[in-house]
Amino acid sequence: MSTAFLNALASYFVVIDPIGAALIFYSLTIGRPFASRLKTIVKSMSIAAGIILLFAWVGETLLTALGISMDALRIAGGILLFNTAFRMITSAPLPDKPTERTLGDISVYPLAIPLTAGPGTLTLTVLLSADAEGLLGQWLVIAAAFSVLGLVLIGALMATQIRRLVGQTGDEIIQRLLGVILAALAIQFVANGINGLF
Repeated sequence: MSTAFLNALASYFVVIDPIGAALIFYSLTIGRPFASRLKTIVKSMSIAAGIILLFAWVGETLLTALGISMDALRIAGGILLFNTAFRMITSAPLPDKPTERTLGDISVYPLAIPLTAGPGTLTLTVLLSADAEGLLGQWLVIAAAFSVLGLVLIGALMATQIRRLVGQTGDEIIQRLLGVILAALAIQFVANGINGLF
């Protein structure tokens, strides 16, 4: 079971990308007081946790009701994850000095959805929950997801220090490496789905 937890933890870490999420949070909340940033990130992670928990428990049931097989979801999810990975590899990193944005309450959009509980995360949640062994396996998947959300929260509160530490070059390197790993994970999902269908 520890292996299952570690696999889920690694998968969520790659998909959610806590370091990248922290840097994006930094760019969206630059200039705000600490209390405001703390309230925003706690609210955002609570929303993301609720959405992930919902998909972990009823995601497969919902798909079954719609007549969608898990193998079909593996293929579709793999394609979605690969698209995310492609954008991670090819997109430009955040600027060193992001401009302040007046987006109002950003805890739901874009921080909770789609930054942390986006299509990639929700697809991964359904797939991992479906492959989990029993109730304990499902709880391990949820624990892995919540652990990564905790890393996002900690990283967001330390975003200024992280940005200063990694800089633009470091941010770009991390983003590209995680993108390559996510692309490999996406292809594996597609391969498993095709194998299951045919």
